[in-house]
Amino acid sequence: MGKHNLGYFLHEGVSNMFSHGFMSFAAIGITVACLLIMGTFTLVAVNANGLLAKLEQENEILAFVEEDYTPTQSRGVQRDLEAVPNVVSATYISKGQAMDTFAEKYAGDPLFQNLDPEILRDRYVIKIQDLALQSQTVEQLRQVEGVANVNGYEELATGFIAVRNIASVVCIALIAILFIVSVFIISNTIKLTTFDRREEIAIMRMVGATNGFIRWPFVYEGLLMGILSALLSFFFQWGFYEAVARGVDSSDTLQLIEIVPFQQLWPAVAVIFAVAGLMMGVGGSLSAIRKFLQV
Repeated sequence: MGKHNLGYFLHEGVSNMFSHGFMSFAAIGITVACLLIMGTFTLVAVNANGLLAKLEQENEILAFVEEDYTPTQSRGVQRDLEAVPNVVSATYISKGQAMDTFAEKYAGDPLFQNLDPEILRDRYVIKIQDLALQSQTVEQLRQVEGVANVNGYEELATGFIAVRNIASVVCIALIAILFIVSVFIISNTIKLTTFDRREEIAIMRMVGATNGFIRWPFVYEGLLMGILSALLSFFFQWGFYEAVARGVDSSDTLQLIEIVPFQQLWPAVAVIFAVAGLMMGVGGSLSAIRKFLQV
């Protein structure tokens, strides 16, 4: 493609986009909305995965040893606990260590001062590898000889996994649906241009113009609409994400939720929006012009 042809195609693409100003910018607006919805659900899925990974690292299961076990017997339980599938580590905490932790945590409360460590049990702090298998792992830990009780906070883990799975499924479904919708809208917008220029296209075909020469201005029109949609979507997504992140940070009830900084995500978001915008624009253009090039 020569430099002169490139300039001509670009000029024609811009001209075509402005020739149906309202429809073109309505198509851009709808495409921006589609990209924002796709981006929002994708970012929800990303943050859910991040929270789940953090929960897997910080999640602790407490296994309490039988109260009549001696310290030597309590320490002997560690090997059996670490042999349970999905267990990464089992850290022994004696009665005295547990009491020191309580006394430090509740230093201002006289109720927890000067208590006898014998009222507590020896215990193990257990880390697991896969949070999705926590329920199964807790049941296996309860079967270990010498373990009196296990606290695993399974509801919290199950909740995070459910949010992650729902967000992922919804994200994939929305991406597929909204991508098709955007291509359809851009295609119909460009069809208006091709319909208005159908006589010009027919003359160009009669004088021997190639399909590529006829097609490229419309491809550039869709390309420009896709790029503009991607740029607007990116900056809107950035602003919306930062607003939500500030809201979560300032909320007393959402302190457990840690939002991934947008600075870590923006390169991937920019690439995804750019690729999606270009595919929507070019796909819509090619779909619109195809029937006008049929012999």
